[in-house]
Amino acid sequence: MKPFADFTFFGLLLYVAIPAILLGLFGRCNARFTIVATLAFVGLQFSEYLEVRPGYFVREIWIVLGYAAWQWALAAAFLRWKPRGAFSGALILAILPLAVAKYLPQIAPQTAFGFFGISYVTFRALDVVFSIRDRVVKEVPPVTYFAFLFFFPTVSSGPIDRFRRFSQDWQRRRNRDEFLNDLDTAVQRLFRGFLYKFIIAALIEKYFVDRFSTGGAAHIVGYMYAYTFYLFFDFAGYSAFAISISYLLGIHSPENFNKPFLAPNIRDFWNRWHISLSFWFRDHIYMRFLLAAAKGKWFKNKHTASYVGLFLTFGLMGLWHGTDWYYLLYGVYHATLLSGYDWFARWNKTRNYLTGGRGWQVVNILLTFHSIALGLLLFSGRLVPKPLPPREEVVEKLTCQEISGYIWNRQTPNTPATLDISMDGHIIGRVVANEMRDDLLDRGYGTGKYGFHFALPPAARDGHEHWVFPVIVGTPPRMISGPDIPEQPYIVHCPTPEAAETPPAATPVPAPR
Repeated sequence: MKPFADFTFFGLLLYVAIPAILLGLFGRCNARFTIVATLAFVGLQFSEYLEVRPGYFVREIWIVLGYAAWQWALAAAFLRWKPRGAFSGALILAILPLAVAKYLPQIAPQTAFGFFGISYVTFRALDVVFSIRDRVVKEVPPVTYFAFLFFFPTVSSGPIDRFRRFSQDWQRRRNRDEFLNDLDTAVQRLFRGFLYKFIIAALIEKYFVDRFSTGGAAHIVGYMYAYTFYLFFDFAGYSAFAISISYLLGIHSPENFNKPFLAPNIRDFWNRWHISLSFWFRDHIYMRFLLAAAKGKWFKNKHTASYVGLFLTFGLMGLWHGTDWYYLLYGVYHATLLSGYDWFARWNKTRNYLTGGRGWQVVNILLTFHSIALGLLLFSGRLVPKPLPPREEVVEKLTCQEISGYIWNRQTPNTPATLDISMDGHIIGRVVANEMRDDLLDRGYGTGKYGFHFALPPAARDGHEHWVFPVIVGTPPRMISGPDIPEQPYIVHCPTPEAAETPPAATPVPAPR
């Protein structure tokens, strides 16, 4: 069950929200209630089975509990014993489950490990290790630690909290006035989330992202802008939901977005976009690298250290998103932009180009936005040619009037397939799949001439059920499938023309008394 993805999840949330509000009005919505709610939702979210290897299934909840025990034992051991090299070892061991989850399927196909949200949970686990290293965390109570890792509103996609800040909220007791202030914030964020995710993002995806997902240069440009706005509204909507429920439960999860498309430069953009992630990388990777470089005198020029640190930080951020090469390219792209902006800002101190009035501010915002949009186009993978499948045989539509779809075979792109259409065990006609389909051509499917449609005879519209078989002629003959048609063989049940034209009988209305 993916959090905040559908209205079923929000229905289940009522079992938390209503008691939380009632308890909060009396100043009793505390950590005990929150841990119970977290355990319940973790149990629901990770209740399905994961096929870790062919034929061997394990409930995800056992992987989650094992992961939590591993990370807590690691943090507790590092807190108590700090021999030489313990910090590096703790980091490696904390990252190990995430590395296994990401790379095991590539090393051993048909195997899997992990759970949805393991990347974000690992960030939280690493934050504890870093905080112990910095001596700002002096204890890791098991219950608080588990609640921090798997706090259910933020477990799957953030925002990424810090253990010390979370612990302060966890231990705080709210009075009625404090709860009402949190409730006000929660309601505002809830409605913002519905507006962003289920209205704006859904409309952008339906009318623009899907439309421009295939096609040439003009479609790529359209996709770049559509995907940029879609990603923002979808993710900002999710973050608004997560912050809303967090505030309701007394946890002030950090902000994730602050008008990022109004940023006048790329540095300011990363102070506004996915804030919890960018600040995590800034504090735990970039700043630590600069400190180590300064202590070790690795570079003669401090600016060189900064640029190397940017490429290291954003390279790791790209790899964290995924193992595909375009994620790394996305990280390198942003490191290049940040390095270039830093050089330009220092060079421009005495020249004052692109500075001054409101007009130049608008120009800077537009330049920054288009740089961001290009980066998100790289991130989306839209520019990467998708490998064509060996074959696709799809029935797209079956109605009382016709059956239609397309047949594609990579081995015989210039030979159209022939289909026999069978109804109730009798062949009622033959059709060649050679109709032009621009959408298939845009997707790179040969000539694009692979569509078919066949008009069903009047006998199908007699008020009875009929089985329709679309079968590819060949040796052996093969019935094709359809993703949107549940029955196989496909069934149509059509009224007679007379029944379809007969108006419904009027319902008698009793006379008024």
